[in-house]
Amino acid sequence: MEYRDIVYEVKDHIAFVTINRPKALNALLMNTKEELGKAVDAATADDGVRGVIITGNGRAFCAGTDISEIPVDEKGVRNMSRNAHILFNKFDELGKPIIAAVNGYALGGGMELALACDIIVASSKSIFGLPEIDLGVNCCYGGTQRLPRIVGPMVAKEMLFTGKNISAQEAKDLRIVNRIVEHADLLSEAEKLMREIVGKAPIAVKYNKYLVNNGLNKTLADALVYEEEISGIVFVTEDAKEGLKAFLEKRKPEFKGK
Repeated sequence: MEYRDIVYEVKDHIAFVTINRPKALNALLMNTKEELGKAVDAATADDGVRGVIITGNGRAFCAGTDISEIPVDEKGVRNMSRNAHILFNKFDELGKPIIAAVNGYALGGGMELALACDIIVASSKSIFGLPEIDLGVNCCYGGTQRLPRIVGPMVAKEMLFTGKNISAQEAKDLRIVNRIVEHADLLSEAEKLMREIVGKAPIAVKYNKYLVNNGLNKTLADALVYEEEISGIVFVTEDAKEGLKAFLEKRKPEFKGK
């Protein structure tokens, strides 16, 4: 598939997605978002892909929505918001882990893009923020909902109300970021983490992702029933049998995603 705004490549079970609009700080055009959706679709359809790493080319991970395409009418804004929600819902529904390798500015829609991923590995030079308030508008790519689920409502409100930027360390202190690495080591460290994950049983990884994502929207009692149901599915897979057999034989398991 041909892409204009991103680079998509697969290497050893990992799909690398790079937003490639460095002169615009990787700001999101409608086409960029469409191509990100196509990349997720490609990773979904490819049984050889077990994980996805998203990053940006140049000084920014993503500086948000390209202002040249921001609509000025209510219907247009709602459509823009809905399309972003559809895109990021694909991230949740992808039964494979997604790591955001944040290499620089992750602002507005760019931070919301990172928040939609499963894990964030950040360069020590990265900057996070939701500055929409300075334009007299609100976040509409899920930031008002995903951020408080991570940091709590009060901290989220401060970021949303002030639009202030925060450093990688501040983001880690708030548990937005999983880990901070040296800028030059960002991709290699993100890949190292992903390789650790893709070496595990793919079905178990998939359902662990679903359990966390979907369980947060349920009561604890309902979430525990959900866990019980999923466990019944996972524990009878070939990978589960291989895992137990390998443990008893004191060897490394060979998982096949079955």
